[in-house]
This record gives sequence, structure tokens and C-alpha cells, in this order.
Amino acid sequence: MFNIKLYNNIAKIGLDEFTDQYKYGEDIENEDAILVRSANLHDLDYNPNLKAIARAGAGVNNIDIETCTKKGIAVFNTPGANANAVKELVFAGLLLASRDIYGGISWAKSQTGNENLAKDMEKQKKKYAGNELKGKSLGVIGVGGAIGRRVANLALRFDMEVYGYDPFMTVDAAWSLSRYVKHEKEIEGVFKNADFITIHIPQNEKTMNTINKDTIAQMKDGVKILNMARGGLVNEADMLEALDSGKVACYVTDFPTPKLAAHPHCIPIPHLGASTAESEENCAVNAANELMNYLEYGNIVNSVNFPKAEMEWNDAFRVTILHENKPKMISKITNAFADTNNIENMVNKSRNDIAYTMLDLSDRPNDEALKTMETIPGVIRVQTFYKK
Repeated sequence: MFNIKLYNNIAKIGLDEFTDQYKYGEDIENEDAILVRSANLHDLDYNPNLKAIARAGAGVNNIDIETCTKKGIAVFNTPGANANAVKELVFAGLLLASRDIYGGISWAKSQTGNENLAKDMEKQKKKYAGNELKGKSLGVIGVGGAIGRRVANLALRFDMEVYGYDPFMTVDAAWSLSRYVKHEKEIEGVFKNADFITIHIPQNEKTMNTINKDTIAQMKDGVKILNMARGGLVNEADMLEALDSGKVACYVTDFPTPKLAAHPHCIPIPHLGASTAESEENCAVNAANELMNYLEYGNIVNSVNFPKAEMEWNDAFRVTILHENKPKMISKITNAFADTNNIENMVNKSRNDIAYTMLDLSDRPNDEALKTMETIPGVIRVQTFYKK
């Protein structure tokens, strides 16, 4: 039996994925795994039995990744599960930024009781006239991601010219991106060419303040910027200054601060990017399946701190070892079984300083061999699996 502790309301369709081998709830103790949406887990006292945390969503800023890695806790997210929801909100933002729909609606709602509304509308509407998206240029920072690709491809159907930048573009991502997207090798190409810029990258130490005073200076006068990714990607003080000067004509953000929300040229959205019933269900289903795949088979898919590692299971027993990525670790691990077990199949994958080795054995792993493996310097966690 596996114990899953829930934080936040998780869509029932996701919880229904769990088989009768799983017990889940908010009051679970000694949990094997955690399933969370947005609850802050940074101050969590991790119990020694905790093996995995799955975030039903893409961002993992609410999880202490460094501590989890040191303790051998796999952290999963669900990239792509909310991509369509965010893509649609981006286009709502593009339209709001291009035409002053927001201002027009606000004026119309203020006219309660105005018996001359029909006549006044004809006079007032010129104040909210805007521009069409057709023929304008859109720069997509992070065009190789699940959201960025969808935004870029859809923008072409709006007859926009699209510039994309992503230094980590994969082959699979390139195949799903339209050949009509202009691929910029440097981010400066997006800054100088785009009438609209939308950002779709993770927030980390390297990407914080990607949009700042210096990068804004490289953009067109009157550029319109959209941020549906993470608030820290845009420097607040620099954005406020650019809005005041008119260098940035409009800032649409899903992560408003009090100062930004009050600015007349900012369109604040209350973090609605993934807030659709479909998105929440997709995220919950994917997160539940990632946990089951890991807890039952040791397979790692969509982890943000461990390498991707999968192996078809044909034998009765499996041992997985999370360890430091350094020389001679594989030989030390396999030597632990040299006199007791035959290794039928093996996978070893690495990610930066962390490596993960999967061993399939035809016989039950020797207890002494497991103890020896756990004492090898650099080994973080050893897990055993038995085929039912």
C-alpha cells in the first residue's frame, strides 16, 4: 500500500487514476508521495519515507528542489498539461493589448442608468480604438516549450509574423513548430523585431529579470509585453518605469503586484493561466500517473531534479540507485551484486551532478548486497521493487 498526501484540491479524475494499492488524503501520515498544486512546501519537514512529490502543473517554485534532491526525493511536474489553457489566455491578452477592450468594458459598466448610452457609445468608442493583430510581429521567448510552440503556431493563423527564440530547442519541439516561424539564434533578435513579446520560460536563477531595463531598451518603442509564465521573469521597477515613459505601451501579466495592478497601462490577470476545468484535470491525471510509474516501477518521467530514466520490466526484481554523477560509481554499484545476483538488464542516466541507475534482477536482491550499496560514498537512495 502506498500513502499519498494531498495538498490543495486535486481534480477527482486524477485521484481516480490511483489503483487499490493507494491510499490518499490530506490527513495521510508517513506518506510515500505528495500530490500538490500551489501549496508552499518550502518549510515542509520531509519524513524519511517520502520518495516523490508531484506538482499538478508546470511551475515548481513552491517546492524546495535543492533539499529534495539531497534527500533523494523525486520532484515531478506536468509540462504540457496546461499548455492549451495558457495558449488561449495569451491570445486573450494579445487582443486586450491590441485593442482597448478592457478600457471600453470598464467605461460601459460605469454607465448604469445612462439613458443616452446608445448615443454616448458612438462618441466614446473612438477612445478605445486599437489595432488588428494581422501584419504585426510577435516574439516568443521560449518557443521550444509546450506553450511557446502552440502560441507561435496559432499566431501564424492570425496572419502575424512570428520570431522565436529558445536555446534549448529539442528535435521533437522543432518538428512540431511551423517552418514559417523565424528562429532567432539570439534573444536580441526577438527584442528588436517584435511588436508584441510573450515569454514562456521557467523561472530560475538564470532567467530572473529576463525583461529588465537593458533588454527593454533594445525593444521597439511602444512594444507590448505579455507574461503568463512567472512574475520574477520581469523586473517590476524597470517595467513600471517603461510603462511611465511609454517605451512599453502595455504590459499584460498573470502575476500582478499591487503597483503593477494600479498602473493604467497594465492589464492585470489574477493568475488564471491554467485555471480551466480541462487543465486542472489534465494536470491531476498526469501527476497521478507519474507517481504510480515511479513508486511501482522506479521509472522517472517529467522529473525536474532527476534524469529521465525508463526501462521495460521483464524480470521479477528491480533495484534503483540514485547517486552522484562521478567516475566509477557504476562499477561500484554492479560489484555489490557480483557474487550474489545476475543483472539481467540495466539503465544509467545522468542529469548534471545526479545519476540514476536501474538494475533488473532475476532473483531477489541479496540483503547484504543492498546494505553494501547503501554505504557506497555518493549513493543517495536505494529502492527495491518486486513484480506482482
